[in-house]
Amino acid sequence: MQKQTIRDIDVSGQRVFLRVDYNVQFDDGTILDDYRLQESIPTIHLLLERGAKVIICSHRGRPGGRVVEELRNEPVARHLSALLGRAVTSVRDCVGPEVERVVAAMQPGDVVLLENVRFYAEEEANDREFSRKLASLADVFVSDAFGTAHRAHASVVGIAEFLPGVAGLLMERELEYLGKVAMNPERPFAIILGGAKVAEKLAILKNLSDQADLICIGGGIANTFLKAQGIDVGASLVEDDRIEDALEVMRMAAMRKDLRLLMPTDVVIANAAGERINTVSVNRVPPEWRILDLGRQTLDDMRDALSTMKTVVWNGPIGFFERPPFDRGSIDLARILADLVSATTVVGGGETAAAVARAGVSNRISHVSTGGGASLELLEGRVLPGVAVLRDRADQA
Repeated sequence: MQKQTIRDIDVSGQRVFLRVDYNVQFDDGTILDDYRLQESIPTIHLLLERGAKVIICSHRGRPGGRVVEELRNEPVARHLSALLGRAVTSVRDCVGPEVERVVAAMQPGDVVLLENVRFYAEEEANDREFSRKLASLADVFVSDAFGTAHRAHASVVGIAEFLPGVAGLLMERELEYLGKVAMNPERPFAIILGGAKVAEKLAILKNLSDQADLICIGGGIANTFLKAQGIDVGASLVEDDRIEDALEVMRMAAMRKDLRLLMPTDVVIANAAGERINTVSVNRVPPEWRILDLGRQTLDDMRDALSTMKTVVWNGPIGFFERPPFDRGSIDLARILADLVSATTVVGGGETAAAVARAGVSNRISHVSTGGGASLELLEGRVLPGVAVLRDRADQA
């Protein structure tokens, strides 16, 4: 079901409560990655062009319902002001008399950024009274926080009980691309799965495997698949309790003649101390050594297999991305996807999006999601609570 967006409503003179995901990190006052801020700019610009008063709400980190000074939103407001080219007023709370005073003084075209909403325990508890207090600040609710759409929190879900809720432009784009992949991908269709946890990827496979023509396995989950094949993976990370699940996936792939399951054939390994690195066949991993990335031959095999695809979705890094040089495979894979000019390429959020950014090819990927867990759940076919509360397009008068 398509959701109403800010294009479908009149916001002139209206107070708009805009929930975004500005969960970003700073180092000595400098933002480390402003991708999520950049992606929210088109929504803010359109609201301002149409004469809205924009009240922005976001969380940062996990303060646990208490004030944590280093997680305040004031530095976010300064950076956002530079991106927008206009003043963004930062208030040191998200409800209460001071916030109400600032909002009451707003004029069309003004922008206010509320304090970190997770400073209140009521946020994550989806407290109804707290939701009502947030809603009292505005006339309409706009959600552009796809990254938190899988969370049933007050500023994501509860507020929509009191205000009409529609999607922002970023939310619209996330649902368009990820929804298309999950429901009706153009074929041939490839799924690339990495990361560490097999369980997180099983639901994606179960939801999408009937439509897939190619499944590529990498990252920590590949170790479990390799061990399920009887291959000795040395001291590599393995989920022994998921070996039967990996065997089930391989049996499923074997039953479909039109589905190819591409597994690693060579891997980058390191010894226990990490000072020795080598590339070997998957059958030649020494004891006490760990698989930490895909080898060149496997990446070349992926490149060849992906070259004919029309839709590709990638979720989860294919190596130990946090630690160079084991981020190399994920960066190279990002560049492989960027070269697929005839395909729709969709990349999940989190570390997968970070790999695309580090490779410098974000602008050559069809869609890079801003949501890690949210994109994962949408690809699993689950209904996101932060999407369900928004008005359906069919409800328009």
